[in-house]
Amino acid sequence: MATLIPLAQVDSDLIEQLLDVAFGPDRHARTAYRMRAGMDWLPALSFAALDEDDWLVGTIQIWPLALTAPDGRAHPMLMVGPVAVVPEHQGEGYGKALMLAALQAVADTSAPGAALPQVMIGDEPYYGRWGFTAAPTAGWRCPGPWEPTRLLVRCDNPAILPPEGMLGPWNG
Repeated sequence: MATLIPLAQVDSDLIEQLLDVAFGPDRHARTAYRMRAGMDWLPALSFAALDEDDWLVGTIQIWPLALTAPDGRAHPMLMVGPVAVVPEHQGEGYGKALMLAALQAVADTSAPGAALPQVMIGDEPYYGRWGFTAAPTAGWRCPGPWEPTRLLVRCDNPAILPPEGMLGPWNG
């Protein structure tokens, strides 16, 4: 059974090693890294999964992000990811447990009705179970290559989101 702890309790070198194993050492060139450049993940919303021997087997990070509309207005959001599980433990429920913990933390720390939209790059058939969809993101851009069908958002009222804009770090 997974034990979840705050990611801030894990040595940063171990986190980086896990991310290298899960995504490869060239992961820093990915668009998601450009989107959150210069930002730190949010400790209150980010978690680690430990296996039954207390070995680090997964992590999830949540980052401040913004969608800047063509008029220059920045709309704050939260970026979910990476959701990382070491390959030998994928399919064992660690990723699901991490997603549930992070999304619950987002809900618990937000004022009623004021939850920030959450954005991620992922597969809609998998992440759709938590309400993530690519439908509102068709006019959004990213600082690097991306597959439009994999740019997902989760929002109580997608009608409030700008139909166009550039995703990047939130500096508000």
